[in-house]
Amino acid sequence: MTKSPGAILDGVSRPRRGEAQDGPSNESRSASKPLHGAVGGVAAALLAGLLAGCANQQVVQQHRDAAVYNTELGIAYMRRGDLAVAQTKLDRALEENSDDPNVHSARALLFARLQDPKHADEEFREALRLAPKNPDFQNNYAVYLCSIGRVDEGVQSFLKAARNPLYMTPELAYDNAGVCLRTVHKDVEATQMFTDALTIRPNFAQALWQLADLDFSQGKLAQARREIDAFLAANQETPDLLLLAVKVTRAQGDKLDSELYARRLQLDFPGSAQAHALADLGHNPG
Repeated sequence: MTKSPGAILDGVSRPRRGEAQDGPSNESRSASKPLHGAVGGVAAALLAGLLAGCANQQVVQQHRDAAVYNTELGIAYMRRGDLAVAQTKLDRALEENSDDPNVHSARALLFARLQDPKHADEEFREALRLAPKNPDFQNNYAVYLCSIGRVDEGVQSFLKAARNPLYMTPELAYDNAGVCLRTVHKDVEATQMFTDALTIRPNFAQALWQLADLDFSQGKLAQARREIDAFLAANQETPDLLLLAVKVTRAQGDKLDSELYARRLQLDFPGSAQAHALADLGHNPG
């Protein structure tokens, strides 16, 4: 049977005249038009929301950057001794970003300089609340606590810093803890702190000086002498250690070594305060 020319075209059947055509009616097509409009409206709303979110993020970042900038300025003015301007900058930093622990840490140092212990303590604690594992904040708070006589709390904070795996110089925290303990004559505990510091860093001159000076103050002259001589034999001398060596050898009645240490101090550190202090010892090496 021959099919009419219009029945098949390119393999696609066309309906004959009078047959119902499949597909959307005019009514259904008209009903779909509002749907396209609704989808377009949702997309526009989403795009607007994304743009607003980006704008908000930019504003937030601007505030954060401003807080960092003003904090740096505040610290710089503190170092110059201009505390009034420093406070203005740090107040502004707080307004810009109150969630930045560095802002609170800097403000704590400022209030400590202003001798305002209430606000200093509040700011130190807030910095640590926002960054509880920051060893620098722990160490700074410990220094402050020791400076106002809260020794036990200060030592505990030093030990937290020393045992913090993020702290790059734990020997400093142990040494600071020992110095703090010496202020209240807890010499046994202080000795352990200096020993711990030297265990970590054997060439740590400051800790060795503290340890030898502690022994010297207790009349342990031979022990102090051994510590100083052993250290100076393997490490670089410092004016503090040389002056202490002069004191120890003089106390031992060792005039020759006392003269040798005094000359080393004057030759290697001629303009130092320790070299000038020789006169106060009634010592004339020349």
